[in-house]
Amino acid sequence: MTTRLDRRFAAQQAKGRATFVTFITAGDPSHEATLEILKGLPGAGADVIELGMPFTDPMADGPAIQASSQRALKAGATMKKTLSLVREFRQGDNDTPIVLMGYYNPIYHMGVEKFLAAAVEAGVDGLIVVDLPPEEDDELCVPAMEAGLNFIRLATPTTDDERLPAVLAHTSGFVYYVSINGITGSASPEARNVASAVARIKRHTSLPVAVGFGIKTPEQAADIARAADGAVIGSAIVSEIADELDANGKLKAGGAGRVLAVVRRLADGVHQARAAAAQ
Repeated sequence: MTTRLDRRFAAQQAKGRATFVTFITAGDPSHEATLEILKGLPGAGADVIELGMPFTDPMADGPAIQASSQRALKAGATMKKTLSLVREFRQGDNDTPIVLMGYYNPIYHMGVEKFLAAAVEAGVDGLIVVDLPPEEDDELCVPAMEAGLNFIRLATPTTDDERLPAVLAHTSGFVYYVSINGITGSASPEARNVASAVARIKRHTSLPVAVGFGIKTPEQAADIARAADGAVIGSAIVSEIADELDANGKLKAGGAGRVLAVVRRLADGVHQARAAAAQ
């Protein structure tokens, strides 16, 4: 089965450029604000969208994304509302892949079977669940794949060649390489180290490898885009959203447009990287 993710990465490869993957948190700072930004992301250059499932204890995330989850939950975000965002997005966009990213607890609370059915119905393409290791694949990964969803795994600098086969066993869509040891947004990746890590992963899989954690500027995005099949940017975008909030925690007038302008600059860094390198 060929999925939206498969088609999007293949299309970007055919254009000779990396795939730009963006992350925002569902419901941050409100359902309406998220929907406005979500709908604007493809036009701003996002090729794939990761939509964070708000959770009270996002242990792998840095302060920016932790705060975004807290804002979303305070505004009344729920799993049903997260899926509603996808459903509303799909009314105008049936091509851009959407991956739900987060932790297992909210899925478990909803019930795996109920969640997967609702996710497929809403138009979700894949899942990244950071706290379920391969040893727990029967819990969610295998049922998700059977439902037609891609299940994307994280590989890290500490994932050695002995561990990689287990990580990759049921991975589909792409491999998400976490470029630093630590939480999101805590440091910036070294392009040289990323290139060697991507090459090592590719010795074990034919899947695209997208790199994230710590990419903050168009220049850093370009460096990663020359080394990997995709660049994932989350904390930098979420921080821009936070900067556009008023004293009451509401998105300022024109705030979505300014956030999307930042996304456009990051997208240009990703998409123009290889062309610039060839000159």
